[in-house]
Amino acid sequence: MNNLIVNWWRSQQLKLSLKRGDIRRAVQLLQDIQKSGARFSSLEKLFRDKLRLERYSQEYKRQTETLSKQLTEASQQKDDFILIPDKEFVKYIYKVFNLIEHDESKLQSTGIDERIFDDLESNLVEYLKEEFSKISEEQLFIKLEDALEDINNLKIGQDPDYRFSLTPHVYFMKYFLENVYCIYLAWFLIYQDALLPSKINILDIAAGPGTVAYGLALFLQSSSGFFHIPQMHISYYSLEKQDAFQFRGLQFWRRYIESRLMSVNAFFRFVTTDIFTWKSQSNNLPQDFFDFIVISHCFFIDKAKRVEANNTYKQIFATSLKKSGYILLIVQDKKIFKIYDIHQVENQEQEKNVVDKFLAELALELVWYKYLTSTGSRTPLPIAEFGKFAREKLPKQLYMSPILQKYFAQKHQLHYTLDDYVILAKKLY
Repeated sequence: MNNLIVNWWRSQQLKLSLKRGDIRRAVQLLQDIQKSGARFSSLEKLFRDKLRLERYSQEYKRQTETLSKQLTEASQQKDDFILIPDKEFVKYIYKVFNLIEHDESKLQSTGIDERIFDDLESNLVEYLKEEFSKISEEQLFIKLEDALEDINNLKIGQDPDYRFSLTPHVYFMKYFLENVYCIYLAWFLIYQDALLPSKINILDIAAGPGTVAYGLALFLQSSSGFFHIPQMHISYYSLEKQDAFQFRGLQFWRRYIESRLMSVNAFFRFVTTDIFTWKSQSNNLPQDFFDFIVISHCFFIDKAKRVEANNTYKQIFATSLKKSGYILLIVQDKKIFKIYDIHQVENQEQEKNVVDKFLAELALELVWYKYLTSTGSRTPLPIAEFGKFAREKLPKQLYMSPILQKYFAQKHQLHYTLDDYVILAKKLY
């Protein structure tokens, strides 16, 4: 009975301390309640969660400041060493990914480097499970459903609100692995053309959780055993509207990638801003600094939004890309044709005209482009036919499928698929 009275008294004192604004006293009382083993009231849970969020925010700021300082120091070093393509490694990639060049611009892939991607996928699932274990089962399903509904706006060409706490996690579940798969192959194509330096400065616009950095990191992992990689140095700038994506991307990177890439120094800098308000933030990026500027899936069908975004992109290209630098663009096949109200068909000349129009709007000149496809066709297969093709030919997402089935009642097996244009370009002078 005495314990009940003491616990009741502590709860009342905590409530009173919060009303008075005496946070230090309230924190002490919360710790006393926790040590006593008593259950938290709703108010006490809210206060505990608020303290956790503040602690995470402070940790994130400290990490960003440290990495920013390291990046500034590293950027002062000069090293233009280019990785020379290793013939045996190139053969290995063509074999494990089942790469088939159907024509000059169409590249089919029905395979994957299982030793690399299975490890990534299993670790990502473990990370997600640990995150989900911190939330009650009832609340977890509600939060996931809200985040899924939000992020599914991507399917209809709209921007999600990203206002839900688990939106980054749903992105990890639904889109991350396939996007890394695509980016991995893009870096391979750049390496194959002897364009990948050992010291590389990358700007990732609309970066999400850092998919571009993950794709490069996994590609470098694949080369282990084929040739000696000189000391790599990656300076990675993430320009992203949502800091939650940046934080979760860095959190998983430090948990997974950094434990495996002992020979690679990767320094992150976060610029959290909206490209549509970029003019007021134009001093956040260094000038004449980046070897690659990457824009992945951040293009708009609406003409007014597209023009506004493209003007920002052109400004960034003009001021921040090295004279010797490249722009890497990744855009879904359906979107690039829909922008110009053209139906995609098996016509390479029409495809090249669309790519040229797309680059003209960005004041860029083409180096090369590839249509990365799982099916080998520029026209989509009927749903039933594609399902059969995927089951028989495409690599499975063995670890991610079960949690999607559990939380979203998804019935079909997930596979790694491709339907993107990878475009390498240079700015016009």
